[in-house]
Amino acid sequence: MPTSRIIACKNRVKAEAGHNQHPLFGAENELMAFTRLPTAASVAKSPDQLFLDLPLRQYLGLVDHQGQMLRTYAEKAVSSPDVALQLPTGSGKTLVGLLIAEWRRRTFNERVVYLCPTRQLVYQVVEEATTKYGLSVDGFTGPIKEYESSAKGRYAAGERVAVTTYSALFNTNPFFKSPDTVILDDAHAAENYVAKMWTLQVDRYSKTHAGLFAALANVLGAVMDPYFHARLTSDAPSVSDVGWVDKIPTPAFAEIADQVRAILDVHNSDPQIVFSWKSLCENLLACHFYVSANQLLIRPAIPPTWSHAPFQAAKQRIFMSATLGPGGDLERLTGRRAIQRLPIPAGWDRQGIGRRLFFFPGMSFDEQEATELGFALMREAGRSLVLVPSDAREAEVSKLIVEKTGFPTFSADDIEKTKSDFLSRANAVAVVANRYDGIDFPGDACRLEFLDGLPQAVNLQEKFIMSRMGAVALFNVRIQARVLQAIGRCTRGLKDFSTVVVGDGELADYLIDRRKNEHLHPELQAEIQFGLMQSRERKAEDFLENFRIFNRHDTEWQVANQDILSMRDQAAQAPYKEMSELQEVVASEVRYQEAMWQGDYPQAFECAREVLGKLTLSELKGYRALWHYLAGSAAHLASREMDPGFSVAATDQFSKARDAARGIPWLVGISRTTMLPPTDADKRNASVMHQVERIESLFASLGLVHNRGYSKREQEILAGLARPETFEAAQKSLGDLLGFVTGKIEEDASPDPWWIADDKVIVFEDHAGATADEPFIDAKKARQAASHPAWMKMRVPEAKSAEIISVLVTPARIAKIGAEPSLASVSYWELDDFRQWAQKAMGVLREIRTTFVRPGDLEWRARAAEALETAAIDASSLFDALNAAKASQLMKFEQ
Repeated sequence: MPTSRIIACKNRVKAEAGHNQHPLFGAENELMAFTRLPTAASVAKSPDQLFLDLPLRQYLGLVDHQGQMLRTYAEKAVSSPDVALQLPTGSGKTLVGLLIAEWRRRTFNERVVYLCPTRQLVYQVVEEATTKYGLSVDGFTGPIKEYESSAKGRYAAGERVAVTTYSALFNTNPFFKSPDTVILDDAHAAENYVAKMWTLQVDRYSKTHAGLFAALANVLGAVMDPYFHARLTSDAPSVSDVGWVDKIPTPAFAEIADQVRAILDVHNSDPQIVFSWKSLCENLLACHFYVSANQLLIRPAIPPTWSHAPFQAAKQRIFMSATLGPGGDLERLTGRRAIQRLPIPAGWDRQGIGRRLFFFPGMSFDEQEATELGFALMREAGRSLVLVPSDAREAEVSKLIVEKTGFPTFSADDIEKTKSDFLSRANAVAVVANRYDGIDFPGDACRLEFLDGLPQAVNLQEKFIMSRMGAVALFNVRIQARVLQAIGRCTRGLKDFSTVVVGDGELADYLIDRRKNEHLHPELQAEIQFGLMQSRERKAEDFLENFRIFNRHDTEWQVANQDILSMRDQAAQAPYKEMSELQEVVASEVRYQEAMWQGDYPQAFECAREVLGKLTLSELKGYRALWHYLAGSAAHLASREMDPGFSVAATDQFSKARDAARGIPWLVGISRTTMLPPTDADKRNASVMHQVERIESLFASLGLVHNRGYSKREQEILAGLARPETFEAAQKSLGDLLGFVTGKIEEDASPDPWWIADDKVIVFEDHAGATADEPFIDAKKARQAASHPAWMKMRVPEAKSAEIISVLVTPARIAKIGAEPSLASVSYWELDDFRQWAQKAMGVLREIRTTFVRPGDLEWRARAAEALETAAIDASSLFDALNAAKASQLMKFEQ
């Protein structure tokens, strides 16, 4: 009703009543049943001016860099469909995002959604908006049915900004169906949250997934090599299973797609899988199928966000991060062809946020001593944070902390809504699994942080591309962002400071190796260099005293801090030279995925060729090989469903993929379901490359900062081989070090350790305690050794379809005559010869380890494979040599 009519109605009622008190209104409360029109809010010309119009704000003014970014946005990016803002952690990024959100809401009458990775961050942003900045926003977490009705109405009417999680927008039936502006906070961490809508993950040991995993694994048996498929079905997991990941080639996936659909169509025990399948079912062949011993994953390479109307139809998408980086990574994460990046404010290219004191205990202590130092630091600090890579590790660490310190521990769930309980305790430890962002401990909340593991690959797709395709360069910026987020949990503002204790392993390797850390921010390089200086050849009390000095932050520390500043001024951040090419091709990569999603395989093939035309650097040859494979996959699907003529192009691209990078054995394996049969040389090359992949995985797990872990393993093997009672365990460990899949089962008539390399198996019968003179091998022993291949085929899934050699390792040179028939099928390895061979093999491994930097280096793989083959310690050479050394020909026989 128009305002004039409301006033006229009021005056008429007053006149009829003859006084101001009318039964309908009450004294002086006329027409309170009607809501007055809201007073029009003044519209600021830019987001930075809006800040001055917030009467409840706790801050007098914006920091210079915040104002710079807001003005740049207003001048250059208001109309851009996709824009990225980079502001360092602790520099007030949340305020910048909220001001833009509120400004767009008021200026353009827009519905604005502000996305956070986790519920904890939603609560945090809402609290900051309300208490610090004087902004009225509404938070939305949990199921839609639990959203507050009035909050839903305010968002729908464009009266308040909605703050919610990524999953609230990226799902099959979101409440936020038509936002005008979408702001993605912590966009560097968005990939898994965005892609989750189109990701179907089946966990083997989940109660609700076990049957589905088994059904899908059964179907996969038709398209996987038996010795790899056995990893999905074996009840006796191997150490090498931890790092193993594989991919079903697209031609093979196409063969079983109907069976996969049939299985997933009837699965309904897990709502998340049901929802994911709803997003994928019509586009299954546009996805990739990854497998590991414990998990199956189906997803597209790039999330098809263009197919999700709430995201695609928005007028503007704003991506905010402390670490955006070059190379097109943000576009790949979010499925956008091109995103306008606003320049980082002046000065932040050299100056960091807060101060970190790095400790590397492994530079001075063994594992046990470093652990004891950690507990001592916890007791000194009171409250501390431990970041670990898995739930299993979280349980293990939490138990140890309680036992050794008596401090209570808090998980991510415990502190998600509020950290008040944790902060109320003088002594407490937050142990958080697989979360390297989203949990902040600014100020005095926590001054001590432990990092246990490097946040590299966070899903099977990333792991496959890094470790199997040797395309680590693609993820350099992404890995760097995760590292920066991990080390910055307790330094969120300019005045924050925290000690960061880095355990031995891949993270320490990453931070310490100059070839890697030269790409980090100059101030972080200086902090790491200073930390290394304080960590070498120190006693536990030295670490504790430095920790106390740092926490006092008095004059004594300020003198030391000058050293960090001096080193910062001398440091320079080196760019990754691959980034320009990766940025140049990303639009074509997104177009490729768009075409695949639409089933336009010929167009996808052309887009893949556009990518290949621009990838020239040798550092990207693994990625180039991947794109030859993707081009071949598109051509194969085009020939299968549209034009048979594309089959020639498919074969050509698969061949080029195989030839582009000989260090990638997976590309040889695609011949199983293509018209590209491998040669014997290809098979042999694939075998040694699989062996090298497993060796590099073990090298990485033993750490590269120093040789302590490797030398200990080496010494244990040599000492173990020297004694009969420890010989078998050392023999198994030697097989692990050499890149074999090993095993040992203690039961009646079981063999001694076995070594498996793809489709070849070496199974041992050890007699290390025998003497060289006595006639030791009798018919019973010989028959037992000869029976091992049959035992292996029955009891070890990986061996069912393999070629198996039984090897007798003994000092004895004489056997009973009755043993001769059985020994015709058994190989002979004299004990001293085995020990000498082991020493030689470990010498070769130590040599190739000196040049190892990180997994996925194709040049290193090629050199390592050549070294193994030259020394004849590769699996194929060893198998051939043992196959020719039959015991019946090398031993003497007596009555």
